[in-house]
Amino acid sequence: MGTPLTLQTRPRHRIAVLAFAGMAPFELGCVVEVFGLPRPELDVPWYDLDVCAEVPGAALPAVGGFAVTAQHGLDVLAAADTVIVPGVADVRAEVSPALVTALRTAAGRGARLVSICSGAFALAAAGLLDGRAATTHWRYAELLRERHPLVEVTPDVLYVDTGQVVTSAGSAAGLDLCLHLVRRDHGAQIANTVARRLVLPPHRDGGQAQFIELPVRDVVDDDGVARAMAWALDHLTEPLTVDALAARARMSPRSFLRHFARHTGTSPIRWLIAQRVAASLALLETSDSPVEQVAAAVGFDSPATFRHHFSRCMRTSPSSYRRTFRGRA
Repeated sequence: MGTPLTLQTRPRHRIAVLAFAGMAPFELGCVVEVFGLPRPELDVPWYDLDVCAEVPGAALPAVGGFAVTAQHGLDVLAAADTVIVPGVADVRAEVSPALVTALRTAAGRGARLVSICSGAFALAAAGLLDGRAATTHWRYAELLRERHPLVEVTPDVLYVDTGQVVTSAGSAAGLDLCLHLVRRDHGAQIANTVARRLVLPPHRDGGQAQFIELPVRDVVDDDGVARAMAWALDHLTEPLTVDALAARARMSPRSFLRHFARHTGTSPIRWLIAQRVAASLALLETSDSPVEQVAAAVGFDSPATFRHHFSRCMRTSPSSYRRTFRGRA
């Protein structure tokens, strides 16, 4: 029999990200920050990241007055385990046939295909979003729907994970997506550690709204909603209601609902469900407690309710999640 793979000998997951002339550097930087930095302290086989371009070695002008040079070509991109397209230079222009071919080759090999912001237009041009739910920046959602009618465009979410293909909205949602991929690959504990290094919230549900009505909030409103949210996180096992949260915020329930939506882009109940599901991940990964006990420990009133919301948020069952991530631990 062969020798079992150890952390040192297990093949590392190769990620390729596309660089191109005219790119906005933030999305590329998100990918490099999450997957490109070595993290030996995590004691898991981390990623190998390759930055690729159609013409390797050429200077690619980026928004902001500087240039990026990629060492690798599209052949390396097509051979990666995960391919990330962080955008396209022009959402109305045709996607390069060479890039389309590389993306289709990667998909045919079973690679995971990922887009950030306008990168969805490249995946759509390659036919990889046909018949799938997908998202992009809310400004481009209608154009994506018009140009690619076979794509089920979901314009008001942070990211959509359909398994082999994962798409996200723009800018900061790219960080949410990258952390989501780390969570898929290594589990919640590792993802939370990376999030702390980035000084980011460890998890935002992919279904959270992209557009928040009031980005800059009144200080009093902010304090009340934030106080209620912090209290709720310390009392997830209790039967929390909008009335209870509103009381903590020192607001009427109606006013609290309005300010909460402006603060978070979602409703208190949906936010609570997401927090309870997120809290359950570490328990599923690190304990042998039955699903019924995990459900009760994070505040769900029944195992059936827990399974329903877990499956909606994570696109798998609690038991399947446990088998997957306990096996990887």
